[in-house]
Amino acid sequence: MAYTTIDDPSAYFNTLLWTGNGADNRALTNNANAGNFQPDFVWVKGRSQAEWHNVYDSSRGANKGLYPNSTYQEESLSQTFESFDTNGFTVSYNSAYNSVFTNKNSTTYVAWQWKVNGGTTTSLSSNINSVCQVNQDAGISIVKYTCTGGGNGQAVQHGLGLVPQVIITKNRTDNSYSDWITYHHILTKDNFVKLNSTAALATNSPYNGANVTSTTYNVSIDLVEQKDYVTYCFAPIQGYSKFDSYEGNSNANGPFIYTGFKPAFVMLKPVDIAEQWVMHDGTRDPFNKAYHYLFANGAEAEASGGTHHIDLLSNGFKIRTSNNNWNPSSTVIYMAFAENPFVTSTGIPTTAR
Repeated sequence: MAYTTIDDPSAYFNTLLWTGNGADNRALTNNANAGNFQPDFVWVKGRSQAEWHNVYDSSRGANKGLYPNSTYQEESLSQTFESFDTNGFTVSYNSAYNSVFTNKNSTTYVAWQWKVNGGTTTSLSSNINSVCQVNQDAGISIVKYTCTGGGNGQAVQHGLGLVPQVIITKNRTDNSYSDWITYHHILTKDNFVKLNSTAALATNSPYNGANVTSTTYNVSIDLVEQKDYVTYCFAPIQGYSKFDSYEGNSNANGPFIYTGFKPAFVMLKPVDIAEQWVMHDGTRDPFNKAYHYLFANGAEAEASGGTHHIDLLSNGFKIRTSNNNWNPSSTVIYMAFAENPFVTSTGIPTTAR
């Protein structure tokens, strides 16, 4: 059995850093040796000052922003995220909002990018019809659906052909019933967390109508209001992505978490207590110790220095703090994507950082 089906994870996931210059129609290009692809799901955050996260995808279209730290509805804002390009994306500065969204002068930024299917979608029928953009090789799909009634326990097709282990759904239409409802397989279908909140896991999940399968997920409660929705689904791919949990020990010598690859990106959340969603990546911290972090549920500027929180290793990551955001005496869920597989399909091991 091959160690991985993806020897070059940068063909599907990439992190890009830049400093805003206040210009319009600024093309940002990924390094030709890393992430030279058209992204379809792009998550942007201003690093050097407090401002909302903003998410764009090629299924909804450019300049249509959603905000992972907020319940706010989808906004169509010109001069923010202009296009998804063959090897990056184009941004502008919207002076009318004096906003740091994507290209404010002197603001530093990070963008995490996933390749899906170049904006090509397929319509699928179930209890609720869906429009899906899918990359089965990388275990990701973008699902749009409109609920027109029918009540709880309705199936939505996700198109992956794999069982997703993380499902994140957002009401696009208004600010009511509009949390980022997040399923993680560790929590089972009966419990959920909110990407926009520090809250601990809650019961009576809007996904609890039926188990997630390789074809559908099930929606109820907040996810069957007569609104428009978008869902991001992730299935694990050996050597490229992993969605799992670990048990913290409240000790500066925290647990080592094996992923089977050198992580390029890790997002984690304690689920039994109210704590942050913490985001790390190997581009902002190319060497250990990894100090820079952002909170997915908050607008705060990037934090760095001080306590040593995490090391990104050749085959996983190691927690280096007793802080409850990373290492409570309870369960922490995580999402991780690879920079390199620990061992390639031809048996070549990756190097340490």
